[in-house]
Amino acid sequence: MYESWASSAATRKTMQGNRSRDSKAEIAVRRLVHARGLRYRVDARPEADLRRTADLLFTRVRVAVFIDGCFWHGCPEHFSMPATNLDYWSTKIGRNQARDLETTSRLEARGWLVLRFWEHETPSTVAERIARIVQERRAAVSA
Repeated sequence: MYESWASSAATRKTMQGNRSRDSKAEIAVRRLVHARGLRYRVDARPEADLRRTADLLFTRVRVAVFIDGCFWHGCPEHFSMPATNLDYWSTKIGRNQARDLETTSRLEARGWLVLRFWEHETPSTVAERIARIVQERRAAVSA
């Protein structure tokens, strides 16, 4: 048997199958935003020296979009702590939430607008909000 952070071999296999990018929620939002004629970078660093990547990045208008998974980021509506390996998971989710706050703070300090959405939000509503904000910022830059 191997030593692992996972409580079982099945849990380990499930966790290794989770994607860090291109989740169903991300793809659905990206398709709708693209259909509105907006172009963006995917899974890209907003700042070269910041080891964080945004799910969608609008570099010219400095908008970084993050679509957070309900489990990994501790959604107040859908997250429930796993029954096994409680110490590991509470620490892990807490670190993720702290990193999210730090990322938002650091990007905003550098002039970025950070938009955060939960994976359970309706993709059309998310895409509409992103498109509206990006278009407003484009208009402000060209004015």
